Amino acid sequence: MAPPRYATYPSLEGKVVVITGGAEGIGAAAVRMFAHQGSQVIALDISEPSSTKLLEDIKTNASQSTIIPTFHQCDVTDLTRLKEIADDIIRNHDNKVDILVNNAASSAGKARVGTFEVTEDSWDFNLNVNLRHQFFLTQYLVPAMKNAGGGSIINMGSITWRIPATGLPIYTTCKSAILGLTRTHAREFGKDNIRVNSIMPGSIATERQIAEVLTDEYKQQTLDAQALKRVLTPDEVARTILFLASDDAGAITGSSYVVDGGWVGDP
Repeated sequence: MAPPRYATYPSLEGKVVVITGGAEGIGAAAVRMFAHQGSQVIALDISEPSSTKLLEDIKTNASQSTIIPTFHQCDVTDLTRLKEIADDIIRNHDNKVDILVNNAASSAGKARVGTFEVTEDSWDFNLNVNLRHQFFLTQYLVPAMKNAGGGSIINMGSITWRIPATGLPIYTTCKSAILGLTRTHAREFGKDNIRVNSIMPGSIATERQIAEVLTDEYKQQTLDAQALKRVLTPDEVARTILFLASDDAGAITGSSYVVDGGWVGDP
């Protein structure tokens, strides 16, 4: 059987693309795909080993059109560091940024606590790692998007609040807030030709999900809930990111795309 063929978007060639949480999972898949589209990708991630591994993989599989990404080690909960990196990106790319993918998040560790185990510290951690940085990195980079004549912002949400999931109430609160933030920013930035959309993935078999969440029992629960009876992969979400970033989606803003195999359907 011939390998599957997926879309190439000429409008993404040469575009400056910033992706948080870009070393693993959905973020890594997006970094790889944008690089192969000829985009100038700047990825932020807390894990240097994962970033190095991804870079080596992209270099090994590079085509003539591939532009090797650059990485910044960054804990997105550190707004001082996040602002420094944003300023560096703007300075090094002639005050122009075209695409922002607000992807970094965590649903493990301190994020996975039930209502009566939540403390002030775990509340703050959850908001900082799952919501706050999306707002502030957008604030930092939108002026450079205006200078570029427009752009596309993709905020990564989740279907957890739609199911609704239990056992991680602050995470689900943050992910539902992203939908409201997306719609507000779409209105606010539309006059500057900046589109803002969100994606709500379902159960996606990232390496971290496989290691920490995707037990045989949870896998079966997922397959029972989905219309598609197969495990979904990070690449399938990343291809939706590419579409929303491209000029092919030029009339789409303020929308939320569900990529969940038919678990909850439309938002």
